[in-house]
This record gives sequence, structure tokens and C-alpha cells, in this order.
Amino acid sequence: MIGVLAIIGLAFDGAGQLRSRQLADNLAAEAARTGGQSIDRARAIQGGRKEIDEVAARAAVTSYLAAAGATDHSVEFPVVDGEKLIRVQVTVTYDRYLLGFFGFGAAVTVSGEATARALTEGS
Repeated sequence: MIGVLAIIGLAFDGAGQLRSRQLADNLAAEAARTGGQSIDRARAIQGGRKEIDEVAARAAVTSYLAAAGATDHSVEFPVVDGEKLIRVQVTVTYDRYLLGFFGFGAAVTVSGEATARALTEGS
């Protein structure tokens, strides 16, 4: 009976962990998209290159993730081929329901990551 319950726990909590990973990936993708929309308007108005405004992008990412209930995240701005991108990593905790009874940890942390770029006319 214990073996059957352990297998059920593996299936149930394994699926829950996968859903949490998918949630982290989705949150990271949407947060990166939101941050990628924050361009340096002053530079763009003057006819300069349209690139991500780091301060505004961080604020947009933080605001989006706070509204979604995820507060553990990091934001980076790598430059690839001369273009500034935004990379967001989100960490989500999944509370195990059944596997905790069998000696596994009560919670597991999963993370998702996404990178976005500012899309402008002519890109």
C-alpha cells in the first residue's frame, strides 16, 4: 500500500512541479515582453537608436510580476551583436502535497527564463 501511495505521490507532485516550471517560464516570457516594451523615449524622439530603457524596464518587470504574485526574479540586460536585450529569470516554489510524507522535501523551487528584444519599425 505504501508503494502504491508513493507512486501516486510521484505522479501527482511530479505533474505539479512540471506545471510550476511551465508557470515560471510563462511568467518570465511575459515579464520580458513587458520590459522589452520600455524603450528610451528621449533617445528615440531625437532620432537615435531605439533601445530598452533599463530603469523603466526593471520597473515594468517588477510591477508585472508583483501583480502575478511572483516576487523572486532577476533582470539582466545582455548586449548581443550591439543590441541590448532583456533577460528575466523567475523563481517559483511548488509545495509538495504527497511526497513530503515519504521523506522528500516539503517544497521544491523551479525557475524559468526568457529573453526579449525591443521590436521597432525596420527591425
